[in-house]
Amino acid sequence: MKFVDYVKIYVKAGDGGRGCVSFRREKYVPKGGPDGGDGGKGGDVIIKASKELHTLLDHKYQKTYKAQRGQHGKGSNMKGKDGDDLFILVPVGTVIKDGETEELLADLDEEGKIFVAARGGRGGLGNAHFVSPTHQAPRFAQPGEKGEEKWIILELKLIADVGLIGLPNAGKSTFISVVSSARPKIADYPFTTLSPVLGVVKYKDYKSFVIADIPGLIEGAHRGAGLGHQFLRHVERTSLLLHLVDVSDYLASDPVEDFEKIQKELSLYNPELMKKKMIVVGTKKDLAFKGDRLERLKDYCKKKGIDFFSISAVKKEGVDKVIEYLAERVCTK
Repeated sequence: MKFVDYVKIYVKAGDGGRGCVSFRREKYVPKGGPDGGDGGKGGDVIIKASKELHTLLDHKYQKTYKAQRGQHGKGSNMKGKDGDDLFILVPVGTVIKDGETEELLADLDEEGKIFVAARGGRGGLGNAHFVSPTHQAPRFAQPGEKGEEKWIILELKLIADVGLIGLPNAGKSTFISVVSSARPKIADYPFTTLSPVLGVVKYKDYKSFVIADIPGLIEGAHRGAGLGHQFLRHVERTSLLLHLVDVSDYLASDPVEDFEKIQKELSLYNPELMKKKMIVVGTKKDLAFKGDRLERLKDYCKKKGIDFFSISAVKKEGVDKVIEYLAERVCTK
């Protein structure tokens, strides 16, 4: 299933039905009064969060949503039927913004939470409402009001307890495949993960928690470089960040510089991200034969007061310690 986390759609609420101009026409009632009924209200367009959905894919192909209009009023004081509301289902975690100004309108971060994106027009009053001592037979009624219409942006931000971040090939996909049932694509070249992957982790007696594998970030991601800029929004909801850094001897880059590059991108994208709890995990330690890169990163984290672990996800060495650490901080026994 293709992962889509950003769409722009057009919503149009139903117009209100017009009021009716009518007079009683009954046998033996020679001077019947006005009896025009009111028009029905137009249907609303309502967006509702659902756990059954995990992507905005449906809305990528259907971009126009129109609610039912209200029926017109009828004679004998018969009110027109209200238009049915139109419900649009989106994944939990969807943010709704104005399509023109990008103003935040709603954050559907809970199952069943709703937002009325466009309100239906009010039905017009029939001529029976306009009778007065000086105007016994009004021959006019109100038209129905137009329903609201607008462009809105749907932006999905995954709701996860832990966010995996790091440069491409840092070992995020391998890690999440080992600790959960998620099966992302794994290969020895950059950008094998092209969309966020969620994995549910269950450890001993702790409650299960969710890890999100965010596609590889590179320098300049906040400006649109690489893939990460498309998915940085998913990091915002996590309660803890797990930064993976490759410490194997096969890389020539400095592990501390690799770590600081991603830190800089997070800060430039949203300074609030720097307030989140973060731990650093040195990956591929089975390939750190000299251990120089591993020790350099470990010493750096110690000086900065950052909790540090080293693992080999392939050999499952050190993984349990990391998971236990995460479980103690994001779960309740």
